[in-house]
Amino acid sequence: MTIIPLFKSFLLQTFFHSQMRTSVTIISFFILLMSVSCNQEYRENKEAKAEIRKILDQQATAWNEGNIEKYMDGYLRSDSLRFASGGNVSYGWQTTLERYRKGYPDSSSMGKLIFSGIDITMISNDAALVFGRWELQRENDRPHGLFTLIFRKTKTGWRIVHDHTSSAK
Repeated sequence: MTIIPLFKSFLLQTFFHSQMRTSVTIISFFILLMSVSCNQEYRENKEAKAEIRKILDQQATAWNEGNIEKYMDGYLRSDSLRFASGGNVSYGWQTTLERYRKGYPDSSSMGKLIFSGIDITMISNDAALVFGRWELQRENDRPHGLFTLIFRKTKTGWRIVHDHTSSAK
């Protein structure tokens, strides 16, 4: 009689430990999977932010070379591009280019562009919100202000799809 309760106890302990090991294995697997996934997302965000920052740097370089067309490479070549500034909203890449050409007809009016305080927030895997400050260093003045950009990842890479720029007084 004493063998049967001992056998039952042995079976229960074995079953319990087996279930416990299985549960611990499953939980460990999910923790590992989540950490790999989070690490991958972090790497992708870091890479996206670096690519976006590179576009902003390329824009500043192009501007400082007096090349508005090259500066515009940072924008999506689309009629849906939205540019808001000075109480006006315009749509389209070509319209934005023409607006820049009209406002900055030569190198002296363009001055030297400096971006600062850049803050890039990933909204999703293919969208980012960028906030920062701009300043033009020109011979007789230093116009400056703020900008908020929405970047989207497109077939041609990260591009600005919405630009809201304001001037400080």
